[in-house]
Amino acid sequence: MSDTKAAEDDVLEAMRDVVDPELGINVVDLGLVYGVNIDDGNVATLDMTLTSAACPLTDVIEDQTASALEGLVEKVTINWVWLPPWGPDKITEDGREQLRALGFNV
Repeated sequence: MSDTKAAEDDVLEAMRDVVDPELGINVVDLGLVYGVNIDDGNVATLDMTLTSAACPLTDVIEDQTASALEGLVEKVTINWVWLPPWGPDKITEDGREQLRALGFNV
């Protein structure tokens, strides 16, 4: 077990490798990561949402998240939350530019 605790910024940066399978944009720039908590044991708990509560791709995102954070944290748990509901207002400017490049009007 590592003696160093991961930083929230490092976790968020690693999470940019996790791509929403439907939109092709990373979950950070889409605004799907609501919060990051890293305990003293270097276990990360992420509060995340999806663009739709009916999204069948939670397993894909969980697998990508585990891969992205491997070696950075000891373990990761995703706490799926639905409030507040996700909306286009949560997309970062980088995410908006990526969506525009794909032909979305945001």
